[in-house]
Amino acid sequence: MAAHSPTPSLTLSPTLSRSPTRTTPRRTPRTAWTLAAVVAAALLAGCETTDMKMGSQDAKTVATGSAAGSATSGASGALERCASPLGTVSLVENQSAGWYTVLTGEYKLPPTANLLRLLVQQSNCFVVVERGAAGMRAMNRERDLQRSGEMRQGSNFGGGQMVASDYGLSPEVVFSSDNAGGIGGVLGGLIGGGRGRAVAAVGGGLQTRQASALLTLVDNRSGVQVAASEGSASKSDLNLFGGLVGGSAGAGLGGYTNTPQGKVISAAFMDAFNQMVISLRNYRAQTVQGQGLGGGGKLGVDGGATPQPTYTPQNAPRARKRR
Repeated sequence: MAAHSPTPSLTLSPTLSRSPTRTTPRRTPRTAWTLAAVVAAALLAGCETTDMKMGSQDAKTVATGSAAGSATSGASGALERCASPLGTVSLVENQSAGWYTVLTGEYKLPPTANLLRLLVQQSNCFVVVERGAAGMRAMNRERDLQRSGEMRQGSNFGGGQMVASDYGLSPEVVFSSDNAGGIGGVLGGLIGGGRGRAVAAVGGGLQTRQASALLTLVDNRSGVQVAASEGSASKSDLNLFGGLVGGSAGAGLGGYTNTPQGKVISAAFMDAFNQMVISLRNYRAQTVQGQGLGGGGKLGVDGGATPQPTYTPQNAPRARKRR
C-alpha cells in the first residue's frame, strides 16, 4: 500500500490573516462648511428673506383686488383712499420713452396703464376716463356704425356724451435693477478660505430687485402741473441652490427665483400714488400774486414786456361804462 504524502498546510502571512480595518476619511473644514451650507439650502430653499418694501418696513402688499364704480373688493390695505373723487383723469403713457421700451421689451411686461387704472379707481380719488388708442378706436367704431345706419334705433350713440378728462396722469419708471444686493462675495471675502467660499455661495443666491417710479398729474385745461410724486420698492429673493450648485442646476428650487420684476414695479407705483394722494389732501393752488399765471412772471429781464394780469374768458373784468 502506497504511503500517502502529507497534505501541505497553508500558512497565512500576518498581514493577510488579519481582518481588514475600515478607516473613516477625515473631513476637512472646507468640506464640513460646504455640507452645512447645502443642508441650510435644503431647509431654506424657497423661503423669502424679506417682505416687499414699499416706502416702509412693514409694507407687504401690492396692487390686488378689483373695483366697480366706487365699490372695491380685495383692495390692498396699504392703498390711500379719498372720501370722494377730485375729478376725472386719463392715463398718459409715453410709449416712445426709453423706460417703456425696457418695460415691454426686456421685462416683457404690459403697459402700466391698466395697473394704474386699478389703483386710481380703488382709491376713489379720481374717475378714470378712456383716452388710450385702442379704447378710443373702439368708441369711434361704434359711432361710425351709428352714422352708417347699421345700429338699431334707440342705440343712443349721439354726440355730446363724452366725459372730459380734467387731469392727465403720466407714469415713468425712473430706475429698475435686478440683483442689486451682491452681499455673498463681500461676506466670502471677509471670511476667506473654504468657509468664505461656502458663505459666498449661500449669499450668491440672494437676489434683490429694486424699482423707483414717478407720477405727474397735469391739469388738462391749463396745462399746469398739479402734483408729482416718487415711489420705490425692493424685494429680496432666496435661491440658495442656485448659488451653491451653480448655473441652472438649482434654478427651480428657489421659491422666488421666477418672481417677475413687475411685482416690484407695481409696488413702486402704489407707493408713488400714495404719496401723491397724501399731498393732494392738503392741496393749495399755486399763484403769482398780482398777475395770475402766465402774465410774465416776477423775474423780469431788461427790455422785456411788462407783466400783465391774466384771466380766463369767464373771469374777464367787465369793461367800465363811459358816462
